[in-house]
Amino acid sequence: MKPESPSPKSGGKQERFGLAVFFMILAVFLFDVQGAIIKHMGNSYPIQQIAVIRNVFGLVPSIILLFLSRDWHLTGRSLTVPQWKTAFGRGLVLTFAQYCLYTSLIKLEFATASALVFAGPLFITTLSIPILGHQVSRLQWTAVILGFAGILMIIRPGSDIFTPWALLPIAAALGYATASIMVRLIDDGVPSATISLYSSVGAIIGSTVLMAVTSGFLEISSLEDGLWLMGAGIVGGIAVLVMVMDYRLTMPGNVTPFEYFGIPFSFIIGWFIFGEAPFEKLFPGALFIVAGGLLIVWRERKKAGDAG
Repeated sequence: MKPESPSPKSGGKQERFGLAVFFMILAVFLFDVQGAIIKHMGNSYPIQQIAVIRNVFGLVPSIILLFLSRDWHLTGRSLTVPQWKTAFGRGLVLTFAQYCLYTSLIKLEFATASALVFAGPLFITTLSIPILGHQVSRLQWTAVILGFAGILMIIRPGSDIFTPWALLPIAAALGYATASIMVRLIDDGVPSATISLYSSVGAIIGSTVLMAVTSGFLEISSLEDGLWLMGAGIVGGIAVLVMVMDYRLTMPGNVTPFEYFGIPFSFIIGWFIFGEAPFEKLFPGALFIVAGGLLIVWRERKKAGDAG
């Protein structure tokens, strides 16, 4: 999951950009590692329970980020969010997205599920119209159509290889995109760390309720399993923290294209760890998804440059 983007610090030094690129690649790698752990443990424990544990331990980096946030200290260490219902509700949306993503990791090849989640920028562009009142250009619509064509190439509706499980990572992408849009509805003066804290608490409550009414809690059978489950939360939390640090080094549009390193990472992890190699399913559809996302990024950077 991509966190909300803090206001980046100015400065275009090459070494800062290089460090920002490194942080982005590290973050997407850590997200794939988290996904691999969830896939590994998903056959032993309910996804709902895994989500609860992930959210609880993922809260630790949010707290650390809050105390390291300069904005938070400058505002008197306030935890007030005027649109607190939106910030909290964002966590409930993340609960939905997590459940869809984690389930898809169990039911689909690792790389296939991971690639389909990259439909997020396409949904963000589409949702910005009714929620934020943005106008989308013809070029952006072309990018959206291109990306969705890539999705159809991967899931192949109507064919013998299509399964309803293929819709889950797309639903997850929609959930994560909605969560990203919701950040824009919160006052700019609220520190990103505070928003993250509210959303994390919302996700913990949402996933706990979901676990209570569906799967229940399954006793963790060994210390090794407990460490794996804790590791998923900590690795995911660190990934969020690294990505936030990344966005403070440069403009988000400068490093967003490097998020797509997550696709080859997931393919390599799926191949070497789970013995999967869904090359025929992923290509050329994954390339269309990447092309659509990069076209949107290019358009946003061009608009920012024209405005400046």
